[in-house]
Amino acid sequence: MTEFWESSFRDKQTMWGFEPADAAASTLALFQKHGLKDILIPGFGYGRNAKLFTDHGLNVTGIEISETAIAIAKSHFGESMQVYHGSVSDMPFDQKFYDGIFCYALIHLLDAKEREKLIRDCYCQLRPNGYMVFVAISKNTPTYGEGRKLSRDRFETKHGVNLFYYDQTSVEQEFGPFGLIDATEVEEPAKNTEHKPSQKFWLITCRKQAA
Repeated sequence: MTEFWESSFRDKQTMWGFEPADAAASTLALFQKHGLKDILIPGFGYGRNAKLFTDHGLNVTGIEISETAIAIAKSHFGESMQVYHGSVSDMPFDQKFYDGIFCYALIHLLDAKEREKLIRDCYCQLRPNGYMVFVAISKNTPTYGEGRKLSRDRFETKHGVNLFYYDQTSVEQEFGPFGLIDATEVEEPAKNTEHKPSQKFWLITCRKQAA
């Protein structure tokens, strides 16, 4: 997986542009509404979503497996954001608790055990009354079922990427024990790409109750 992402960034660099995803904007609004300040972004990428949060005064810490992506982020945005180099499977990287966590289009790349660990690790690093938002690909997106089937709702694409497609049931099963408060299907435009339709994702919001 690491080799795939490094190759993607070398070949396509900032293929998604620097405009943040629509889901990042809605998550920012949620975080602002509840006065959240310290934000963790597992799957930081090259910072296109993180920049939106920092521009509005939030403190961002990232986790990113691709050294190439981190280098692009630093060259474009400077050194203001702390980014841990490593896999989310190695979380936690620090002993800090965060007000909010935003994880965009990452969790569906993982297998069942890795997904459960990521959700649990994120929940454990949330402060009481904190929010975590995951964006995960939906079974209703046009690419569902393409490629080699690995297991139920999980397929290997022609690029060698494994994708798990969520539906309402799997969202509730995996996120229900971790403060699930809302799950909404959203459409993300395929920005900066040609001839690609919008994809459907689940916007999943969890809240950690105070003890």
